[in-house]
Amino acid sequence: MFNFLKSDIEIIKERDPAARGMLEILFCYPGFQAIVIHRITHKLWKIKLPLIPRILSQLNRSITGIEIHPGAKIGRKVFIDHGMGVVIGETAEIGNNCLLYQGVTLGGTGKSHGKRHPTLQENVVVGAGAKVLGSITVGPNTRIGAGSVVVRSVSANSTVVGVPGRVVHQSGVKINPLAHSALPDAEANVIRNLMERIDQLENQISKLQNIMRSIAKDEAIDISKLGDAQNLKDKEIIEFLGDDKS
Repeated sequence: MFNFLKSDIEIIKERDPAARGMLEILFCYPGFQAIVIHRITHKLWKIKLPLIPRILSQLNRSITGIEIHPGAKIGRKVFIDHGMGVVIGETAEIGNNCLLYQGVTLGGTGKSHGKRHPTLQENVVVGAGAKVLGSITVGPNTRIGAGSVVVRSVSANSTVVGVPGRVVHQSGVKINPLAHSALPDAEANVIRNLMERIDQLENQISKLQNIMRSIAKDEAIDISKLGDAQNLKDKEIIEFLGDDKS
């Protein structure tokens, strides 16, 4: 237990420049307090002690604003920054070195028993207000942008943005977990691409009109000036809309 507490304090010092000392972390960081209480309630849950773990988890919610079911599994060096409104479900699993911001939900779907909440592997960052729903797995070193809604499993080294969450792969690029402004703007890229395509199609129509006029006047036609059509399976649009044929 002491080793867990030590690692939880270390990650706050590492990731939060506002943390000025151990006493400040102990008394002023609801995310740290919530995880400490949860580690106690989780041990009681594992020995199947009735009711008391749930009562303690509700007390935890009242004190910190963070709701963690005692059945959830939380690894080492997990940092819940600010934390108000965070909800972590019963079968959720959070790996080592994960970072969650305020308003995050690791929620379940359906009424079936068993695994129904998400699993976050190591070094996952979940932005403010993001929702990760269902029995899905978020691969290591993945960032989920603020306000995103993730309902499908995500591979490692990815960035997820939007509603529903769409994946932009960032393999091989080391990401600063605190760099929220570095998220890609997938919608802007797609809109820019579509605008370029509209411009190209308008040019094609203009050329075809000129050809029709030439035909009407029995003039020679230079077919080489027509150009090639743009490939409809554009990479950015497919990534944004998803290529799921199921």
